[in-house]
Amino acid sequence: MGDTFIRHIALLGFEKRFVPSQHYVYLFLVKWQDLSEKVVYRRFTEIYEFHKTLKEMFPIEAGEISPASRIIPHLPAPRWFDGQRAAESRQGTLTEYCRALLGLPSKISRCPHLLDFFKVRPEDLKLPTDSQVKKPETYLVPKDGKSNAADITGPIILQSYRAIADYGKSSASEMAVATGDVVEVVEKSESGWWFCQMKAKRGWVPASFLEPLDSPDEAEDPEPNYAGEPYVTIKAYTAVEEDEMSLAQGETIEVIHKLLDGWWVVRKEDVTGYFPSMYLQKSGQDPAQAQRQIKSRGAPPRRSTIRNAHSIHQRSRKRLSQDAYRRNSVRFLQQRRRLARPGPQSAGSSQEDNLQTQRAKPQPAVPPRPSADLILHRCSESTKRKLASAV
Repeated sequence: MGDTFIRHIALLGFEKRFVPSQHYVYLFLVKWQDLSEKVVYRRFTEIYEFHKTLKEMFPIEAGEISPASRIIPHLPAPRWFDGQRAAESRQGTLTEYCRALLGLPSKISRCPHLLDFFKVRPEDLKLPTDSQVKKPETYLVPKDGKSNAADITGPIILQSYRAIADYGKSSASEMAVATGDVVEVVEKSESGWWFCQMKAKRGWVPASFLEPLDSPDEAEDPEPNYAGEPYVTIKAYTAVEEDEMSLAQGETIEVIHKLLDGWWVVRKEDVTGYFPSMYLQKSGQDPAQAQRQIKSRGAPPRRSTIRNAHSIHQRSRKRLSQDAYRRNSVRFLQQRRRLARPGPQSAGSSQEDNLQTQRAKPQPAVPPRPSADLILHRCSESTKRKLASAV
């Protein structure tokens, strides 16, 4: 077992809370060395106190002896009155601060003070109860990571989803749900595991077990990209369902549709099928980290494999069949091959190309047409008389 350290810290946003009095807390998603991911809540005053202690522990790196030696990032002090505008404007600062912290030498980035600060506390697991007068308002950082006060015009209420079947968690980082439970989704991962919260519980839930409350026809999934993105399989998978694809480890394929449930449509030559996104990685990247994640949490189940699923919607969301994917994919590939042809002389050229080629070939010489006098001279005397009488 290696040393404990933090791989990544992502600022998800902040919450406006009203109990015991109005205050703001920041949401951080902390990814540890074992690829476990935890959500922690910290006030800015706590972060600033942590920052001051860190500077005292490393005075040289904090620039206390020589300002030129400072490598610990700066963090502005809390204001006399911290309102919502201040909470919004600090998001960019905190994102850069956390990024800079993890980029420091290991004696700082892996010191017990830093690790203890970002560990899960009991209060992180105790969400506000329904009995409270006013529910917290959650404000999320934009997906592109660029945040300023103008980006957020009001509280972003977390999306509510309903469980269509019972799900029992298989690891400490997951959350069990029962049919009909309503959860709030904090983070939607491409792996098909969504980080959810419900009353006093938080954890990862398979997206296939959840359905939106409003309508099953939410256009959340991106459109198919038949040009495809190159990926490499980092774990073998044997198809269980008819519309899935079996692939060995180390195969190069193209992803043509990234679905939020974690089962992507991939293409191998002219064949398409579903494949778990957790077993894929972009070409050229180190697969070691992704393989560790597979060990901690496998691929989520597909909707088609869930037994006793009960939806509140009369009609389920329409999805493309694999036949449609294949037809569209083959049509795209054929068009791309035609455009890639070097010239009209290539094999299998179209009828139009053949016609143009024939037109370009030199035609045999045509003898000049004889004049009317010459034709008349060659005719017999009887033919001449017939021609004269016809005139």
